[in-house]
Amino acid sequence: MSPTRQARLSGADRRQQILEVAAEIFADQGYKGATTREIAERARVNEAIIFRHFPSKEELYWGVIEETLRHGGRSHRELQGRLDQSTDLRQLLVTLASEILQRDTLLTRLSLYSALENHKLTQRFFRTYVAKYYELLAEHLRKRMEKGELRKMDPVTASRGFLGMVGNHFLVQEIFGGKRYQKYDPQRIAETLTDIWLCGMLTKPQNHSRKIRGVKGRKSI
Repeated sequence: MSPTRQARLSGADRRQQILEVAAEIFADQGYKGATTREIAERARVNEAIIFRHFPSKEELYWGVIEETLRHGGRSHRELQGRLDQSTDLRQLLVTLASEILQRDTLLTRLSLYSALENHKLTQRFFRTYVAKYYELLAEHLRKRMEKGELRKMDPVTASRGFLGMVGNHFLVQEIFGGKRYQKYDPQRIAETLTDIWLCGMLTKPQNHSRKIRGVKGRKSI
């Protein structure tokens, strides 16, 4: 099927169009299931146009990941800025958890597909984004440990423990279909998971009125 003739786009706009179409197809079919031919047909361009912007299918997939991260506002610079300005650890962690719990599932689907289908892409994604995210939070926790606010332990493990707890809840609800059976308020979940983590990390009981409250799920109708 030849692409339908359409208005000429600038190189930047054409690249963006290809990324948007590719994101939908990769998220639905995975890296191996999707083809550049199908992406070209859906975008109504010649397949050669795709390779003019992206040298390979792998680079196209990587371009989709980078674009998703950019639009999601999850840059390392933004996280570092928050960590530098934060004085209230609980509020910082609640904010991070709330954002994770309410993010779009696209990036998660892309990363899971790459983990199952293309180990090289997974390693690149982990080194470039995931590991750095853990390390930035870990460094912040390390400084608080040195001040005596938190128990001393491996800060990277502590960082992974917190982010893993929140990430697992997101996976269960949004990817594995848990929200079909039980719905939760993301803000309350963020606060509760943060308090559970802090109970194991704080060196002294906090003199505030906050109490950990059980979060009851509401069955979906």
